[in-house]
Amino acid sequence: MPINNLPSSIQAMIQQGYLDRTLDEALRAKLGFRMIAEREPFGGKIGESMIKTRTALLPASTTPLNPADNRDITSGFGSQSYGIEQYVLRVDPYGKSMGLNLMTSGVAIGNQYLLNASKLAEQATRTIDQVARNALFGAYLGGNTVVSTTEGAAGTVIHVDDIRGFYSQVGPNGTLTAVSATYPLSVTVGNGVYELVAVQADGPNPASPVDPLIVYSQVGSNTSVAFGGISGTLTFSSNVAVTDATAGQPVIASNAPLIFRPDGSLSTSGIAKGTRLSIDAILQAKSTLEANNVPAGDDGLYVCYADPLHLTGIYRDPVFQSFTRGRLDSEEYRQGAVAELLGVKIMKTNMNPTQQTSNGVVRRAIVCGVGALVEGVYTNAGNAAVQDVVRDELRTVVNGIAHVTREPIDEAKEVVTQAWRYLGGFAAPTDALTTPAVIPTATNSALKRAAIIESF
Repeated sequence: MPINNLPSSIQAMIQQGYLDRTLDEALRAKLGFRMIAEREPFGGKIGESMIKTRTALLPASTTPLNPADNRDITSGFGSQSYGIEQYVLRVDPYGKSMGLNLMTSGVAIGNQYLLNASKLAEQATRTIDQVARNALFGAYLGGNTVVSTTEGAAGTVIHVDDIRGFYSQVGPNGTLTAVSATYPLSVTVGNGVYELVAVQADGPNPASPVDPLIVYSQVGSNTSVAFGGISGTLTFSSNVAVTDATAGQPVIASNAPLIFRPDGSLSTSGIAKGTRLSIDAILQAKSTLEANNVPAGDDGLYVCYADPLHLTGIYRDPVFQSFTRGRLDSEEYRQGAVAELLGVKIMKTNMNPTQQTSNGVVRRAIVCGVGALVEGVYTNAGNAAVQDVVRDELRTVVNGIAHVTREPIDEAKEVVTQAWRYLGGFAAPTDALTTPAVIPTATNSALKRAAIIESF
């Protein structure tokens, strides 16, 4: 496709690199959740889910060697191997386009072209950032839900608001395994502890399933009020007491990610009205990551994503007020912004999910360490070969997002098309095999590299 089929003003922008700069500025200014993702190559097909494997730590060897065992070439060491665990990574295509009419554009063609490019770039990066956010919060909200329907009598089945975090777990050989009678999961329902043996989501199979291990009931529909939630039923090996199977009772998996609430509530709907974000909650989240041996960023800081309204709770915290008392020249009070706190870098964002409850709007912050999120980078050789056909001048790639310009091909040859294209996906890997037997301060959570804080 020759570049000289485009207007001269657009040719100059492409040839002199104006487009690269415009795209880079639009992308760089808005990156948020995606910035913490570690990139991994994805060699499958578009739309496929791929099982990725990671290795666990070797346990400490504190038993002294027996000199009597030193009889062969092993010197009495014996043999060992590290465990493996798996997670699901899926790659999908994303993209949008705009047309630029050369005849009816109200401003100079060159300016309109760059404006469209900037708008498309902002849309692209915000879209991908939301995909990353959905994967991160979707994983770390799992295993924490509530009973949604009160049962009239004791039984083995309860209906819950969200089945995420319950339907699968890392099996004994490291593979992702559906919960079953063979591989049960211990779950706390209300005040009782029960063995979960089966999980079923409400409704028919979706066109694009979230996870191949989810079993759908084929009746009803998703009624979850949680962010990205999937309502369904949990079946246990024994009857659940009526007092536990009451609407609103917390349901928490034994390997669930940790969610901190300043008032100590066990569910989102149970948070007391007026509960605010506190320094102690941020410290608990950060300390838990440290206890799990989750590394901080290159700057030595963990990252906390929080929205501006959520952060106002910090200013009401007596501990924060005592830290800054008499320091009217501090940036926190002069600029109204908290940048670093307790070894945590605060990232303001308007994208964190909220949830309406009877007591008000619950806001969520999330504290992340290295490896909390993985981005699958599509590496299909055939796709690369196809893209080689397109001349470099008409296809600009910035931060993994392609901006493509197409010459006018309509009958009047008046409409230039601009589009963005991204091939990728995100997943939150587990660290289920990093147990207290390996690191004594570690938690039992399968997902250990982030922690959510909920409050008003």
